[in-house]
Formats: sequence, structure tokens, C-alpha cells
Amino acid sequence: MDYFKRIQNAIEFIELNLREDLNIAEIASQACFSAFHFQRVFQAISGFTVQQYIRRRRLSEAAAQLKQSHHKVLDIAMEYQYNSQEAFTRAFEKSFGITPGKYRNSDMELPRQNRINFLDYQKKPKGDLDVDKPVILELEAIKIIGYKYNTNLNNEQHYKEIPGFYQHFGANEYFMCIPDKVAPGMSYGIACCFENDGAFSFVIGEAVEKEPKELAEGFIYMELPAGKYAEFDASGSNGRVENIRNYIYGTWLPNSNFERREGPDFEITDVMNSSYPDHLSMKVYIPIE
Repeated sequence: MDYFKRIQNAIEFIELNLREDLNIAEIASQACFSAFHFQRVFQAISGFTVQQYIRRRRLSEAAAQLKQSHHKVLDIAMEYQYNSQEAFTRAFEKSFGITPGKYRNSDMELPRQNRINFLDYQKKPKGDLDVDKPVILELEAIKIIGYKYNTNLNNEQHYKEIPGFYQHFGANEYFMCIPDKVAPGMSYGIACCFENDGAFSFVIGEAVEKEPKELAEGFIYMELPAGKYAEFDASGSNGRVENIRNYIYGTWLPNSNFERREGPDFEITDVMNSSYPDHLSMKVYIPIE
């Protein structure tokens, strides 16, 4: 069963349980994905988060009830998982620009969120991003020492924050704290420690020969697992890596014959041959099977 059908199974589960307390891990299990990977693929394909979709669908169904029934606003709010009429009113007004009471008594039509069909995305053009086919290769385990930052998928917070992490790392010369480097000047950026709520860690560091006896404050030691990876060339101006990652999760993986296996994905920047922000010499690696 392909990515689109699997995600559509999760959509059907959401629709059947719009009035219930929905758990992202349970939703993701309907697509046979981890919660984190499901959120990443969903967002890359659709352009909005799982939470945004659920909120829009609930508000759209609540709006229909306001027009079609005489139920109290509070009862409708509670039915669609809002703990109070005030919380429901705030969310409704933020989404539609009008309060539930005023909408019920008006003749206006609202732009509602219809049930999404992920099978339709298979028919849509994939855009004009110029991306070479990935190189499929086997890597040995890589020992890493790096500085750990925390970020989140929600509202694409990671795309906003990660460039700042690199700047912070360089400005503080944290690379000087890394001993026994294998390839000085080759900077690793590693996405790891994925949480169900979209939070994850981003480690910036370098490959080393051996595990250290001690670490500088804020640094961690980790190993990138050996195995099969898809290598994408993300070289170009600052921002291209964001487009490449969206392409990988929104287009390439769903249409490939590969599955993303467990483990971190990472990027390697050739610092000496990069000039921020005009040109970054960078490759992105995704663990696959």
C-alpha cells in the first residue's frame, strides 16, 4: 500500500473521530507511520499540519451545525472538543473573522475545510524544483560530537530556527571544542530525538575518530547508524535545503519504492567551499530501506 493510501486511511480515521479526543500517535498508526514521520509527510504533501487540518475540519463541521440546528453554542463547542464556549468563540473568530453567534444569524457563507483526499495529490504536478536523482549508498556508522539544539515541526519552526543554530554554533566557535576530527570543515546537521508532538533535536557537529572521555558543556556524542541512505545534493543559496527536504518528504518518498527507516536524517555542509547565504555546498541524507 502506497504513502497516499496510507495517509488517506488516517484521514478516514480522523473523520470518524472528529468529535472525540484525537491522539496523533493513534492517527499515525492508521498509516503505519511513526507519529513524527506522519506529521512531516502530511505537512510536506498538503502544506499544512495535521493539527491545522483537524482544527479546520472541526470548525467547519461546527459552522454547519450552527446553521442547520438549534443546538446551543456551548453544546456545539463541547461536541467538537472545545472546553468552553469562550475557547470555541476565539478559535471560530480567528478562523472565520466572525463570532459563532453572529454567523448563526447572518446570511454569509464561510470558506470551510472539506474532507481532504490524499489520493488527489498523486495527480497534481510536482512543481519545477530542479533536483537530481538521489544517490543510493551504504554508509558505515559515523561517530559524531556536536552541540544539541531543540526545535519543532509545528508552524515550520525548524526552518526558521535551524539557520540561527548554525550561526550560533559558528559565532561561539564551538567547532574548536570537538577533538579527534575525521574531516575538519565538514559540518554535520542531524535531526534526531523525535517526539510525538513534533519536537525534535538538531545536533550540529563533526565526525570524530572515537568516543571522547569527556565532553564540553552542551555537547553530546552520538553515532549515525550504518545502513542504506538516499543522498540528495542540496547545494545552492540559503533556503534551498528547505525546498529539498519538502521535496524529499512530499514528493520523492511517496512516489519512490523506498520506505524511510528509523533513525536520524542529516546534512553535511562543506564549510570551506560555502559562502553563506549565497552558496552552500551541502548534501542531505535520508535513511531508507
